Amino acid sequence: MNRRTALAALMCSAALAAAPAFAQETTTAEAAALPEVKDFAIGDENAKVKIVEYASFTCPHCAAFHAAVFKDLKRDYIDTGKVHFTYREVYFDKFGLWAAMVARCGGDTRYFGIADRLFETQNEWLAGGDTPVAVENLKKIGLTAGMDEATIQACLDDQKMAEAMVARFQENMTADGVEGTPTLFINGEKHGNMAYADLKAIIDPLLAE
Repeated sequence: MNRRTALAALMCSAALAAAPAFAQETTTAEAAALPEVKDFAIGDENAKVKIVEYASFTCPHCAAFHAAVFKDLKRDYIDTGKVHFTYREVYFDKFGLWAAMVARCGGDTRYFGIADRLFETQNEWLAGGDTPVAVENLKKIGLTAGMDEATIQACLDDQKMAEAMVARFQENMTADGVEGTPTLFINGEKHGNMAYADLKAIIDPLLAE
């Protein structure tokens, strides 16, 4: 999906009464009163190479990237202190927003573990776009990660945080000119989806500089 499709989806009133509220576009004044939304990152903050990935938990290409590329990237570069990696969420639809809310609910210690699970079981928890089933599946993922149901529900019901997340997403996408996912910024230079060998060919020369 591209940025135009994503923003159109976010402008829709898509939530059902039994599901968490879906954030609408916020004005500048409203955004100023919203809670702070942080990015989640792993690796050495002083690493020579810094990678920012824009991705959606409902994007099949992103799930494929995390299965085929990210795990090797983490093993070879992030865990060894060579790369600092930041995950920047994109919300193409209500499901992607809710998935991100559940992942964030786990905090720093659980975020990337939940993110891995969301990508690994993407087709399962999405349940063909059935809203009540998808929400229950997301709750199950949160429970598996060690959270209790009351905590997960409170996170999903946090309308102000949802609005803040959407506002931050829109701001970042516009500022960085992101049109689709996954999009990578490697030391500030924008790249599209790629195989691990191609990513490695970009990283290694930067480390050698």
